[in-house]
Amino acid sequence: MSIGKRMLVVALPVAAYLTLVATVSAETLKAEPPMGALREGQRVLVDDGSCPAGKIKEVVGGNHIKAGGTKMMERTRRCIPMH
Repeated sequence: MSIGKRMLVVALPVAAYLTLVATVSAETLKAEPPMGALREGQRVLVDDGSCPAGKIKEVVGGNHIKAGGTKMMERTRRCIPMH
């Protein structure tokens, strides 16, 4: 097996594991943090009752100019299944 294929065989499971750990370790809050309080890319789970039963709100921090940042990356919100 070539070095490239061996690296791919190792890298894919590691990437999947890191994604899982990042999702599981996301902080759960009762209210969404104020603008500017989340770092760019930081994920938090918000249990504020705004999502349907069995789901929770995932909030990902941006870096938007209006919130004091330097980019046009807005904060995103979506309902995801609870684990």
